[in-house]
Amino acid sequence: MPRISAATVGEHRAQTRERILRAVSKLSRDQGIDAVSMTDVAGEARITRTVLYNYFPDKAALLLAFTERVTHYFIESYERELPDRATPAERLRVFVRLQLDGLLAHPHPGPADLSAALGPDAYQRLADHVEPMQRILTGIIDSGVASGDFRTPDVAATARMILAVIGAERVPLLSGTVTPQGAEKVVSGFVLRGLGAHEAPA
Repeated sequence: MPRISAATVGEHRAQTRERILRAVSKLSRDQGIDAVSMTDVAGEARITRTVLYNYFPDKAALLLAFTERVTHYFIESYERELPDRATPAERLRVFVRLQLDGLLAHPHPGPADLSAALGPDAYQRLADHVEPMQRILTGIIDSGVASGDFRTPDVAATARMILAVIGAERVPLLSGTVTPQGAEKVVSGFVLRGLGAHEAPA
């Protein structure tokens, strides 16, 4: 096993954890995260399974850490790519595009499959990790309602439906049936019409 150069044990552990999560990211793109095993991850990260289990006791814990990583990446990308003085519709388009990019970059099973694989307790913890993305979406909708750009009687329910519409593009994206650009145009157009917004050119 290659040695990791680090000044302290803490740095060594941080580097090893980073290698593990990078391995999960690569494997999720190559074969889908539902098919990834702990053995696969250990091999890709060039560590033993014993070392891997010292960091993550099971696949549920590994998925939780990976989901948290992807969530942080999404939030940083959203804040970085959001235009200055963006309208609610522009913010929604950026949100949809980055969510679709994430589905393609980090393939994962749908909520029902994850729930079955992880069990209700782990799935709830997984849902808690993605809650910051849901807060961003409800904030976008709230701002649109406040400005008069959007119309909806229930912001929380609308956010859930938008996430479901985005998730529906997972299989078409992974199969190559649709392109990310095509999916973004369809999803954003559908959602904005549903919110009563006047569509601007994408």
